[in-house]
Amino acid sequence: MTSPIQFGIDRLLAHPDLRRPLAGRRLALLAHPASVTADLTHSLDALAACPDLKLSAAFGPQHGIKGDKQDNMVESPDFIDPQHGIPIFSLYGEVRRPTDAMMDSFDVLLVDLQDLGCRIYTFITTLRYVLEAAAKHGKSVWVLDRPNPAGRPVEGLTLRDGWESFVGAGPIPMRHGLTLGELGQWFIDQLQLDVDYRVIEMQGWQPDVAPGYGWPLGERTWINPSPNAPNLWMARAYAGTVMLEGTTLSEGRGTTRPLEIFGAPEIDAQAIIADMQALAPHWLKGCKLREIWFEPTFHKHAGQLNHGVQIHCEGPYYDHAAFQPWRVQALAFKAIRRRYPDYPLWRDFGYEYEFDRLAIDLINGSPLLREWVDDPAAQPADLDALAQPDEAAWQEARRRFLLYR
Repeated sequence: MTSPIQFGIDRLLAHPDLRRPLAGRRLALLAHPASVTADLTHSLDALAACPDLKLSAAFGPQHGIKGDKQDNMVESPDFIDPQHGIPIFSLYGEVRRPTDAMMDSFDVLLVDLQDLGCRIYTFITTLRYVLEAAAKHGKSVWVLDRPNPAGRPVEGLTLRDGWESFVGAGPIPMRHGLTLGELGQWFIDQLQLDVDYRVIEMQGWQPDVAPGYGWPLGERTWINPSPNAPNLWMARAYAGTVMLEGTTLSEGRGTTRPLEIFGAPEIDAQAIIADMQALAPHWLKGCKLREIWFEPTFHKHAGQLNHGVQIHCEGPYYDHAAFQPWRVQALAFKAIRRRYPDYPLWRDFGYEYEFDRLAIDLINGSPLLREWVDDPAAQPADLDALAQPDEAAWQEARRRFLLYR
């Protein structure tokens, strides 16, 4: 019988000895809607209720501390919290990096963010930026650790040198398999930062145990860390489906299953699934593809009937060790390109404040994925030849940063 899991925030609240080094220091909290305790109290309220702690500020990442910004690339303003009377600074508004004035508002930054385990998810870039600022200003950073819901598997190409962006915090593969606390240690080592850093570790996290394989299914309630992250299945698929943001295909925004589905009005989804199964059946293990029809109420192809695919990575179709979401989505692009050679697949628009590079390349951290899709002669084995050395190298590089074994 396993003991109940405790997240970092719950351990900090439950153990006065963990809080003792914070006595008399001004605290700030970096949080979002999924920053809740076991009883679903928001971490800001729970920390404010601790008589031995003094909150002086809080920070919100992309989508805001309240998670009210539905779409990507919608900024949040600074404001004064009406309940606690402290400033709430936006790190996805006028600035991405905390300003000197923001850093002056606290002594210790508590980071309590639910991550999805994917390089593209901007909360890890925000973690990098606050660590760099803390090193510059002599501040402390404590990560109140949370599970990586996608678990420990590693997949995808490593971001290439010069391709850093707000959706590419460093030379990490698409699916990194680390918790936020572990990633913080990696950033400090990678960037050679001199910063006072501490992880309040989880207790009882078992990333290889069914049925959650990273998320404590049945023990903890899923709260959307961002508006289009509605469930565990999306978190599992996200390292692949996030690439849809760089395409003209709908990723399901404007539906109730965003980033678990994809489609467009002009494609034959049944034919695409058949082509995927013929081209690389070994890449489709661990999940089930199902033909669907959907009409988004907003975003791409809004109000139009889309023929599409749902990636089922739950229930009897899910095999945690076999599922390769990045390859599944890459294979879908390949099948579409082969069947519709002139289809305008790649979306050409400003993406996360970058206007001179294609979004699909920013997302993948290089042009390599796009070039593989667009090359008629390139086979699945060619993408494996690019990605597998990256994946093996990351497995080795991350080993010394693992806190949960």
